[in-house]
Amino acid sequence: MSLDDFRHEAFDVLASTNAECLARARAGDHGLLWITAGRQTGGRGRRGRPWVSEPGNLYASLLLIDPAPVGDLPSLPLAIALAVHDAVRAVLPIDAPPLEVKWPNDVLIGRRKISGILLEGEPLADGRRALVIGIGINITAKPGETPYPVAALSDFGVSISPEELFARLFAAMAEVLELWNRGQGVGAVTARWRSVACGIGEKITVNLPDRSISGYFSGIDDKGMLMLDQGHSGILPIAAGDVFFEQIGPRDE
Repeated sequence: MSLDDFRHEAFDVLASTNAECLARARAGDHGLLWITAGRQTGGRGRRGRPWVSEPGNLYASLLLIDPAPVGDLPSLPLAIALAVHDAVRAVLPIDAPPLEVKWPNDVLIGRRKISGILLEGEPLADGRRALVIGIGINITAKPGETPYPVAALSDFGVSISPEELFARLFAAMAEVLELWNRGQGVGAVTARWRSVACGIGEKITVNLPDRSISGYFSGIDDKGMLMLDQGHSGILPIAAGDVFFEQIGPRDE
């Protein structure tokens, strides 16, 4: 797919860019539609958490319709993270702290989270399936009282408008989705993801809906699942969870 395949509608204020995309899908939109807003009044993050939506940051959602067979969708968050990483990398000073991706799709600068990504999907009445990729990038403001360190691009000397950053994200996402190729390009995506991965070899805790488990992050498999090394218990593949680092240094051998 090319840049010309995508459309974009910009709003000053919306309750939620994700909600607007889902409404368009229910109304019959064929997808590849970006919705952006200068401010959200009802933004949300993963697991229903509220998403602070102060003016000056980037709030964008992309609507996809039937983007891939269901079995190939687990690798999509990795591709999305690469697009956000590429857009941020293009504006970050060369002397900034390391820009990395924490599994599966948190983009970090110096181990501080710079963006939020929320995927939502639903079956449509006509048999199609809608998938919405919601992306928020901290440019001038960042949320407080988070369970992990956060940052804004302005912390690193970046002065950029949401519109200019979105232009870079727009191009980066088109390139990455073409690489992903409805899940057929998962090998290329996982290879690129590993090259910017944060914390391989480090001790982590993964919060699951019903429990927390610890081990060493040994990377991802060829489908993008996290591989948690639990020593004598073996390696446990994990499809979804919140990752927290327990130490900065690599594993002691």
